Amino acid sequence: MLRSMYSAISGIRNFQTKLDVIGNNIANVNTFGFKKSRVTFKDTINQTLAGASGARANRGGVNPMQVGLGATIATIDTIHTESSTQTTGRSLDLAINGDGYFVVRQGNALYYTRAGNFYLDNEGTLVNADGLRVQAFDANGNLGDVTINVNAVMPFIPTNSVTVSGNLSNNAGNGFLYSQQFEVVTDTGSVERINIYFQKTGTDQWALYFTQPDGTVQPEATITFDNNGRVVSITDKGGNTVNGSAISLGVPMAGGTYTYNFDFNQLTHVSGANDAIVTADGVTEGQLESFSFGPRGEINAVYSNGSVVTLGTLAIAKFSNPSGLMKAGGNLFQQSLNSGTPNIGVPGDGRGTIMSSALEMSNVDLSEEFTEMIVAQRGFQANTRIITTSDEILQELVNLKR
Repeated sequence: MLRSMYSAISGIRNFQTKLDVIGNNIANVNTFGFKKSRVTFKDTINQTLAGASGARANRGGVNPMQVGLGATIATIDTIHTESSTQTTGRSLDLAINGDGYFVVRQGNALYYTRAGNFYLDNEGTLVNADGLRVQAFDANGNLGDVTINVNAVMPFIPTNSVTVSGNLSNNAGNGFLYSQQFEVVTDTGSVERINIYFQKTGTDQWALYFTQPDGTVQPEATITFDNNGRVVSITDKGGNTVNGSAISLGVPMAGGTYTYNFDFNQLTHVSGANDAIVTADGVTEGQLESFSFGPRGEINAVYSNGSVVTLGTLAIAKFSNPSGLMKAGGNLFQQSLNSGTPNIGVPGDGRGTIMSSALEMSNVDLSEEFTEMIVAQRGFQANTRIITTSDEILQELVNLKR
């Protein structure tokens, strides 16, 4: 009689815990990146009234007789299934499409989360809602904080080399003139537009001219092609010949003559149109205009001069046993003894990819939670009936003396 009462008490405690877990799941139905929990039960010890016996010559075997002494909690599991994503249109909202967790840091402690609603603090550091710093890899592969300086200025880089590509038609007649214009960045950061001319002077030769500051045009070099239409040698105006397709030439400008490395390796001399193109490296000073996150976790900064610079690559952590992670509150998980050590790398290398302007929703299913709530409620009620029934029988025993 007393055994039934204590068994019922253990059942009531278990179902109360189950209701607590269900309540927490429902409370977090709209929490970004939340992973629901579930409760499983197991029976506790059993009192053996009679042991088992094996079969004998004139009698069969007998099974053991045992009375169970209630139930207990077997596990409270965290279910790490991926949930649906919600588009937000906010560039700092990120979701992981696949396995893995964002890595955030507080002091020397690392935490892991699926909630990607991030922000910039007053120093431009990428943080989560509680100020923990998001971790990323820099260009050298070192793990650290991400800083996005919205007031950043990219210094100018002067031009060093000029590339000439495309084709100068071998069908053109002697004296044919072809012109192009290109831009260079000077040592002072200013932009200069240069007019360049190609004039056919022989069967396999073209002369190269630049416009002088006074408007006159003077020859600077002669380009010689082979029978296959490739550059074989270049002779500058001083008569110096360079075998190959690269040479240093002085470009006259208002501020003086600047020397650049000219590469003609991509220039051909075959039949067809004249479509030679001249491009120069170097960039002007630029202001940071915007930034974005790529699917591989790259953090790209776009500057007003057209340059795109990768500030870092977001870090994603994977675990051998994600269910072994411990919840730390604030949508965070911590490493435990049974989760395994974090395998931290970049998105896409055996890990999920990044979805920008989106957030992962909670994986709580309300229909499932309400069904489990009904089961837990009925289980709780059934155990209370055991207690009231046992109490009534005890009352009858007390009344026997009457």
